[in-house]
Amino acid sequence: DDTLDTRMVLNALNKAFKIAKPQILNSDQGCQFTSQQYIDFVKENGIRQSMDGKSRWADNIMIERWFRSFKYEEAYLTQYNNIKEARAAIKRYVHTYNFERYHSALDYHTPAEYYYPAMLMSYVA
Repeated sequence: DDTLDTRMVLNALNKAFKIAKPQILNSDQGCQFTSQQYIDFVKENGIRQSMDGKSRWADNIMIERWFRSFKYEEAYLTQYNNIKEARAAIKRYVHTYNFERYHSALDYHTPAEYYYPAMLMSYVA
């Protein structure tokens, strides 16, 4: 299935919550994030829901920047033969971005080093 629906969003959040659970979830106003099922899920997990203003891309600038990097550094440069290939490339890019790529805005740390240093130490030990 190549469509984004509420079920897919909730499955992704369940996987993410096994690693860490945020205090706030920010999203755009897509139908997945305004559905009652999503709203109930967020509330049941004790998380505050935040939404960007309509047509306000700057409200979520960090993820917008990530998508720009992904598109110009990976997606636009590669012709995938199938969904499996595309998913593998996305997985590699996300791993590199989070665990290997140093970011000047994070004092030249990777996002994983900057946001989850204790978690990384448990992998090394």
